[in-house]
Amino acid sequence: MNEAVEQRDERWPLLPPILAALGLAAGLIAHWIIGTGYQAEISAVRLALLSFVSVSAILFGFVVIRTDLIRSGIFAVGCGAVAALILYFNGATSGWSATEGWRLVCLALAIGIAAPLFQAGREGGFRPLSYPLAHDHAWTNAVLWCLSWAFVGVVMLLSFLLAALFELIGIELLSDLLEKEWFWRGLVGLSFGLGLALLREQRRIVGLLQNVAMLVLGVLAPVLAVGLGLFLIALPFTGLQPLWEATKATTPILLACAVGALLLVNAVIGNGGDDAPRNRVLRWAALVLAVAILPLVGIAAVATGLRIGQYGFTPERLWGLTFVVIASVVAVAYIASVIRGRGGWAERVRPANLHLAMIVCGVALLLATPLVSFNAISARDQVARLESGKVSPDKFDWAALAFDFGEPGRKALERLNSSGDAKTRKAANVAMAAKTRWELMGGEREQARLFEVEKRVRMLPSAIPLTPELRGILADYKVCGDNDQRCTMYVFPGERQALIYKDSCVTSVVERSDEATGVDWMCRNPIRIESTDGKWRFLETRILDSAKKAALSDGYRDGRIEVRPVQRRQVFVGGVPVGDPFE
Repeated sequence: MNEAVEQRDERWPLLPPILAALGLAAGLIAHWIIGTGYQAEISAVRLALLSFVSVSAILFGFVVIRTDLIRSGIFAVGCGAVAALILYFNGATSGWSATEGWRLVCLALAIGIAAPLFQAGREGGFRPLSYPLAHDHAWTNAVLWCLSWAFVGVVMLLSFLLAALFELIGIELLSDLLEKEWFWRGLVGLSFGLGLALLREQRRIVGLLQNVAMLVLGVLAPVLAVGLGLFLIALPFTGLQPLWEATKATTPILLACAVGALLLVNAVIGNGGDDAPRNRVLRWAALVLAVAILPLVGIAAVATGLRIGQYGFTPERLWGLTFVVIASVVAVAYIASVIRGRGGWAERVRPANLHLAMIVCGVALLLATPLVSFNAISARDQVARLESGKVSPDKFDWAALAFDFGEPGRKALERLNSSGDAKTRKAANVAMAAKTRWELMGGEREQARLFEVEKRVRMLPSAIPLTPELRGILADYKVCGDNDQRCTMYVFPGERQALIYKDSCVTSVVERSDEATGVDWMCRNPIRIESTDGKWRFLETRILDSAKKAALSDGYRDGRIEVRPVQRRQVFVGGVPVGDPFE
């Protein structure tokens, strides 16, 4: 860290008590907003208040300096107000979809980028931003964030240790307080504010830790560069097909590698001047990583396009497409800097980073708002695929429409509930009635099992009607419920009992088998069922009545134990006895 950076935050004795008090107040106010106990739903108003308090307090702790209190406060409060408005218009958590968390990620990203830009602009008199200042503030804020939470963790551990210590002598005041939500929430806020203030006063120590972090990331750069280089070299020989067959997470993995390459490139090239790498290996590794971002993003774009072409839009795919577009802009900027700058490509990347940061900040802020509704776009696209016949009602993802697409998905279900197609109308009605996606998906799987079991069962000596109860028994997981499981049902002539064998118990070759019968030791005996009043059920062990229980107890006590010959029956397959005898 240069000398100017070290001098910009001279010691301010009031900073620790100010930030500690602010953190304590923020924690207590947050407790008042959240309330006690588990909250299944948080209203839009409470979300807005919570975001305003937390964002304003945290940002003020990072950006405040003694010589510029007013602008620091205005920036922090302004960001808190923006966050509050965004969460308010996003609505209560009950209406959030499965991908709503990405809006919060975008909001945090926008705020995280805006803070170092404000800090750098303030120090430069809001003239054209200085890249060294913005770069330094960005990495310093990241280090301070991690260290402050580490300080919170240490304070909490110490509090629980002291509570246990005082419990040894019968003083339980501290342990009782730690069980109170208002106390530990206030303590978290206080310790975060105090830790942040103390760390900000130790600029040299934080700068040293920042340099250590940059050094570690710089050492990792050649490792990732070699790995990505080998991966890209191997692609012409393996082709892209294995990428689509190996996993459905192709796009996230490739984007994660691109983000990792971006971070390591900037860790290596630094902010210029004395921060530039002198090691030739590091310089070449950074160059390889800067070039590798474009092909990685290109493959991710192809993967995303294929998924959308095959299955249409979903909120997850639209978020993935958005990230691919943003990553493509970054990749093009980096490859253009390499081509135009050649040996001095890093000098072109640094100013490009400032412009990219501003673009990403604005786009992330837009994506955090409800102005762009991926749920509505996905719902329209999926319904269009259903109504056009591209997807049949039995293959349509009703659970996603009911529970993953938010309010637009529910409205689409209501419209499909009055569809002219009977199958579509019935499926939409079932989806609307389901309370959870697991209930709906479980019902769909159960129906599929019930109707497919008929194809996997063989009946001897002759077939009997498959009643709903019998179909349910056969579809049980321990009978013929698995998709690849077949079974044989033997119905006793003239009787209302039957035996069911899994075919694999007799025909498969297993390591642990009975040499006399060749039957798997796990399923030696058949499953017995019986029909009572026309309804089939599993035949369970008979429960003794009170009189027989008394006779059994008395006989055992008196030693009246005897052996009697009884007549039993046993199954024979090909003349070979199978299983144990039964009544």
